[in-house]
Amino acid sequence: MSKQALLALEDGTVFPCRAFVGAGEVGAEVCFNTAMTGYQEVLTDPSYKGQMVCMTYPLIGNYGTNPEDVESAKVQVSAFLVKEYLDFPSNFRSDKSLKDYLEEAGVLGVEGLDTRALTRHLRMKGAMKGVLSTEDLDPQSLVAKAKASPGLVGIDLVKEVTCAKAYRWINGRIERELELAGGFDPEAVWAGGQGRWRVAALDCGIKYNILRRLEARGMKIAVLPASTPAETILRLNPDGVFLSNGPGDPSAVTVVVETVRRLLGQKPIFGICLGHQMLGLALGGQTFKLKFGHRGANQPVMDLMTGKVEITSQNHGFCVDAPSIGDPEVVMTHLNLNDRTLEGLAHKKIPLFCVQYHPEASPGPHDADYLFDRFVKMMETGRPLGAGA
Repeated sequence: MSKQALLALEDGTVFPCRAFVGAGEVGAEVCFNTAMTGYQEVLTDPSYKGQMVCMTYPLIGNYGTNPEDVESAKVQVSAFLVKEYLDFPSNFRSDKSLKDYLEEAGVLGVEGLDTRALTRHLRMKGAMKGVLSTEDLDPQSLVAKAKASPGLVGIDLVKEVTCAKAYRWINGRIERELELAGGFDPEAVWAGGQGRWRVAALDCGIKYNILRRLEARGMKIAVLPASTPAETILRLNPDGVFLSNGPGDPSAVTVVVETVRRLLGQKPIFGICLGHQMLGLALGGQTFKLKFGHRGANQPVMDLMTGKVEITSQNHGFCVDAPSIGDPEVVMTHLNLNDRTLEGLAHKKIPLFCVQYHPEASPGPHDADYLFDRFVKMMETGRPLGAGA
């Protein structure tokens, strides 16, 4: 028998629902994702740390879950909100039901929620804090709790999702941990694997499919904790540095921003999502919180370097403020065609570029997969892409 539940937002709006898995009370920012498939990838994306996710597609759970379609080692969302949960998956790859998957992770999932009304409300009013409970069903009490919760602004969530220790990614999996303390041997770090290019990936909440796409382009990858100093990264002598996606407010991750600032001009750099924001801040820019964020697999973006439009997968609630970057050598490379916000940067003199969206998809279209080839080109030449790549 499903337990009654209540979702209360900080502005006083309340949505009744019922739990199809789990019980208890959760406070987090409430956001929505417009992808029609890929709920397991959404659940395991570290960029959703500190958030409960509402899926706009109404039927969730119909193809179950499996051990391959994960983007990290565990479920990252605080809670999962759907219109209708389907408890009988039908897919040859299915290993277990979504209910069993969430139950093992200890994550609360609710259905019977008017996800269309919730999504429209968040689009009009903006993303906001909320509390979901199966225990306290008093609307006034839950609204008060939502108002008192900390939210995401000013909170460093990267330290909660980054790897505890450096590791090598080989043949599509975590192959071995690395010891980078004291007088480590840089050449020993890169031993093994078949790739030509040595890439140091700073883990701010990295998705596994990013690592798969990098490896598919012939890269040996050392994944490093977000706290790894620039001096250690440079001692590894990589051919390039990758800055990963991750959760929360980029302006709160000051340690990573300073690391990136020290790396500018030292090695070719490619950043995705939070990595893009880290580069924007390191270049002297500022970030701001979007009204309701970009989360889904259908965001139209124009590549200003080619004039082509691509449909992209996105998951972020903050954005780089393009006019705040005073360096005239920084160029905008990609533009969101829905709200005209910044989606990509490059530098005319420093070998770096970054995008706000997810070219590795998973879930989503593969229109932007070419960006991994641009990274290879930049490592090959050691020169910036600038505005003429």
